[in-house]
Amino acid sequence: MAVTPTQFARTTRTSANWNDAKRRVLAAYREWIRAAPEIQTMYSIPFPVSVIRTRMRQEFERHRFVNKLPVVDVLLMQNNAEYQETMNFWKQTTHVMSYFPEENFRGSDRLPNNFMKGFLEASFSIDALYVESSS
Repeated sequence: MAVTPTQFARTTRTSANWNDAKRRVLAAYREWIRAAPEIQTMYSIPFPVSVIRTRMRQEFERHRFVNKLPVVDVLLMQNNAEYQETMNFWKQTTHVMSYFPEENFRGSDRLPNNFMKGFLEASFSIDALYVESSS
């Protein structure tokens, strides 16, 4: 798959009125929803497409009650940049997985809370490996 950097590029523009902004937001939402299966295969996401689409909807719903037209325009510009980076495979899987904190396969406890806890956990796991291999 050849990457064409300008394939998903959009020109920066401002919305003329609320109807124009609504049309642009819905078009962006449809783009993301249609791209969900491709994103799943590109980034090898271990979730079904329905979970990915649900998360996309949550991201759009998060900004549902923005009531200033310039703010909507900025969000649309950020959306276009995010979409272009995602579809051109300019992200790594960890960047995409950061949108799924509750479903993240690494969990929230992947790093120890303090140095001693991590040190002792590593020491005990090494000792257990040493005992297993010597017997």
